[in-house]
Amino acid sequence: MRKFVPMLLLAALGGSSAMAQQAFTKDNLLKNQLPANFYNAPVQVLEWLDDEKVILYGKPAPDSAARPYILEIKTGKTMAPAADYKMPSQRRPEQPLFIKNNDIFLRSTAGEKQLTFDKAVEKNPTFSPDEKFVAFTRNNDLYTVEVASGKETRLTKDGTDLILNGYASWVYWEEIFGRPTAFRAFWWSPDSKTLAYMRFDQSRINMFPLYNADGSHGSLEETRYPKAGDPNPDVKLGFVQATGGSTTWVDFNSAVDHQLGWPEWKPDGSALYVQWQNRGQDSLRMFAVNPKDASKKEVYFETQKTWISLDEADDRLTFINGGADMIIMSDKSGWKHFAVYSSDGVFKNNITNGNFTVQEVLGLDEKTKTLYIRVRGKDGFARSDIYAASLDGQKMTRLTFGNYNHSRPVFSPNYKYLITSYSNIADPGGMAIVNNQGKLVRELSKTAGSAMSNYTLAKTELIFIKSADGKYDLPAIVTYPTNYVAGKKYPMLVNVYGGPDASQVTDAWQWNGQRQWYASEGLLQVTFDNRASGHFGKAAIGEIHRQLGILEIEDFRTMAKYFIDKGMADPTKVCITGFSFGGYMSCMALTYASDVFTHGMAGGSVTDWHLYDSHYTERFMDTPGENPEGYKKTSVMQYVDKYKGMLQIVHGTMDDNVHMQNSIQLIGALQDKGKDFEFMLYPNGRHGWGFMPARNNHFTNLKTKFIYQHLLEKEVPKEILR
Repeated sequence: MRKFVPMLLLAALGGSSAMAQQAFTKDNLLKNQLPANFYNAPVQVLEWLDDEKVILYGKPAPDSAARPYILEIKTGKTMAPAADYKMPSQRRPEQPLFIKNNDIFLRSTAGEKQLTFDKAVEKNPTFSPDEKFVAFTRNNDLYTVEVASGKETRLTKDGTDLILNGYASWVYWEEIFGRPTAFRAFWWSPDSKTLAYMRFDQSRINMFPLYNADGSHGSLEETRYPKAGDPNPDVKLGFVQATGGSTTWVDFNSAVDHQLGWPEWKPDGSALYVQWQNRGQDSLRMFAVNPKDASKKEVYFETQKTWISLDEADDRLTFINGGADMIIMSDKSGWKHFAVYSSDGVFKNNITNGNFTVQEVLGLDEKTKTLYIRVRGKDGFARSDIYAASLDGQKMTRLTFGNYNHSRPVFSPNYKYLITSYSNIADPGGMAIVNNQGKLVRELSKTAGSAMSNYTLAKTELIFIKSADGKYDLPAIVTYPTNYVAGKKYPMLVNVYGGPDASQVTDAWQWNGQRQWYASEGLLQVTFDNRASGHFGKAAIGEIHRQLGILEIEDFRTMAKYFIDKGMADPTKVCITGFSFGGYMSCMALTYASDVFTHGMAGGSVTDWHLYDSHYTERFMDTPGENPEGYKKTSVMQYVDKYKGMLQIVHGTMDDNVHMQNSIQLIGALQDKGKDFEFMLYPNGRHGWGFMPARNNHFTNLKTKFIYQHLLEKEVPKEILR
């Protein structure tokens, strides 16, 4: 399940207080026409020339126009790039592959060359490492074409709507490999001679229909979508030569229900490392597979009481020392960390350890044996910092500075310098350069313009609310109404997502005009994170196992009640809004937690975990057969009798992720109980409809009107509608 954030609430989280000198106009707030010099335009990092020079886009001097310029890091001198310099976005790669009229073309300095000639659609054209071949899929079979000769070779011959060769089944694309992979399920060997690929048999998966109402008769889009407890696609891994021949299959026991993760070739091509996971997702094995005979050797094993996330496969394994060793990611300690193993699976040492989360690897310098990482929670709650960690685990050096959240890091080619963007709730911050010892070298820009201090900004702060069981200080960002009066009760709008390891609360500056506008209208605006949001590590996330949604909505209820008990929130106007998992939370808020929440706006919502896909759901819930009470307990329909207030339900008719079936079943249950609610369909909408601007504007207006009608109780200013 991927996160969708509605346009109404995009990035609206910052603020600070200042002496009231000047008020914003409606145009300032509603049309993003901010006063002159309110913000300084951020510097853009175009490219590093080497470790001492970087090309930036911005104002090289306060009184100059924005343009590309070269900055010498040590001296601070600036100079113009060559007269014919083109920004990276303006350049065309020398040999890009692209699809035109369903065929593959190669663009080079010599022009365009057509590589395939077929009416069927070619997908995922991918160069071999030596760029002599291109692999692709057509009609769910795997092919190669030799670039020089144009010779095409069909590597598999059994592709159908049910048998997919080199092309991922839906649940693998959505939940395991990730959407950026575009369903690709083949991998070139380093020597360009062999292709590893997966074969998916979907014949046991039920077909789910999505109805398109366009035209006189409409049409159906059918997807093989395994619901919780349904059979998953049967998956096989094999090797085939780029020039053709039979496939050599890896001997995974087909009688044991399993899933395979994204694999990684060893640098010398002697083995393909692949993750194998049981259906219960609480065990993970990594095998080194010999491409010559498909024999396999287990090199890593892990088990947890809750689950292991296979969809983090791109983080799981990194080869070092020419493939002699590997870095493995795991959260079995209760926090996500990295360790070094030999390539045959012998543990050597931890790289990181402690009560903080390593969010991602940013770079690896094998010369200095240093791993560059982004870390959350080590130097401040809800903040990220950049660290250099020695591969032997003996040293971690903080490269970033201050009580700030650091984002958008850009390293120089050999990691001598780092450009970071920094801010916190109270300080817009800016951009700066630090060296690889954590020393601040120079400031590049400040976000606040000279006029910002002339305006009153709605007070925004990060606070912490004790969970009902006393275990966690739950983070919330609060934007107070302009001219807030202590003791006065205000309507409150609660923004959530709420899904596992998906935080919304960051100690970073993200002010925007719409949030300021609602503050001026007297709305108390808050963003909540629960215990499973990731701030408290995997151990806390694991508490939701087999009861996905219950502790989360309990935490949100506790947090909302805090504002009521403090006399800040009007108990008759507590509105929650969210999309996807946030939609589920909003539905639960108006049923399970209707003693606190009075209004809700729920988009693209899961309403019963029986209705969502197998891999995501079973990771947290196990199968319905294994956990029937858990599925019953977490269903919105279980609490329809408790529904009160007003819930706005919206869904895209062609949502292939969270099917509209979820909202329809909830609507039926509400109707059967004689409950009032609002419902809006977005025809042809998927899991979001930002690709349809007019309908997306309608959705934004729908939410705006709901806020004015039910929370502010006045007419909507025409200026605010799109």
